[in-house]
Amino acid sequence: MTNFAAVSLSRDDFEYLDASGSSGPVVRVAIRALRVAGSPRMAGENLEHVRTLADTPDELPPIIVHRPTMRVIDGVHRLRAAKLRNQQDIAVRFFDGDEADCFVLAVRANVSHGLPLSLAERKAAATSIVASHPHWSDRLIASVTGLSAKTIGEVRRTVKAPQPDRRIGQDGRVRPINSLEKRRLASNLMRADPNLSLRQVAKAAGISPETARAVRARLQRGEDPAVRQRVGTRKNEEKRQPKPQPPTPLPDRSTVLRYLRTDPTLRFTDTGRTLLRLLDVHSMPNERWATMVRNVPPHCRETIAQAALECARVWRTVAEQLERNSHGHG
Repeated sequence: MTNFAAVSLSRDDFEYLDASGSSGPVVRVAIRALRVAGSPRMAGENLEHVRTLADTPDELPPIIVHRPTMRVIDGVHRLRAAKLRNQQDIAVRFFDGDEADCFVLAVRANVSHGLPLSLAERKAAATSIVASHPHWSDRLIASVTGLSAKTIGEVRRTVKAPQPDRRIGQDGRVRPINSLEKRRLASNLMRADPNLSLRQVAKAAGISPETARAVRARLQRGEDPAVRQRVGTRKNEEKRQPKPQPPTPLPDRSTVLRYLRTDPTLRFTDTGRTLLRLLDVHSMPNERWATMVRNVPPHCRETIAQAALECARVWRTVAEQLERNSHGHG
């Protein structure tokens, strides 16, 4: 009997095969011994892609197979192409692990190469992985599914599964879950299904029934449910009527530019220096801008106005992209 070496996937250290399947030895396996099931593809196989692979003159990369069940984890299209070529066997790398890890590996492989999973398929896969691996962090699951950590967080709030007190991060380290995140999860569960009992919400969010009761009470009062409040604090706050504080004035453009000029990551890079030069133009006092506007010749005012509007649109796009990136949406 051939001693097939296997590729192992540990949920603790998050060791995966890379996209080319370069881990583990390659062996030839009879095609009739393999089976296909449990694919993350909702639309099924793409026959055109199968025909394209079958017409490829080169040897196709090895497929990945779950050795205990002989189920194809990654490479169904290559398997179908091999059948069209009338091959009797195919190159295989084996994987030893449970069914949940098989699905994770299938998703990761089909996000990074071949015929990529659609956005809907990746979101559906994320839902399954959040349920099967609740102890994995949002960023860790995001790295598998090709989605953002924020999207995984939104998916997690729709999955009614017990949440552990700690999660494994992308770096393999175990960290405790922020208690405020649990309260926020509980509030989202209550909003999604007001008929859930406190015990059901508590079990799903990983909090005590008393905390779930406090979250529901804050929701009913229209307050932020993720904020803790000590006993008697709200009554004391109701008694006090603090005077409204004036908003903190924003720094002017010249002050902001002086601050940015001290940042070495801007001063000593080409991109940073270009940004500083562009911002320097716009840091002129309002009086100078007003004088400039008054001195624009009448025959080109409309043209300059259109050009200024286009510049404003460009800067707005830049600002929106920077804001998205700063909140982890990039």
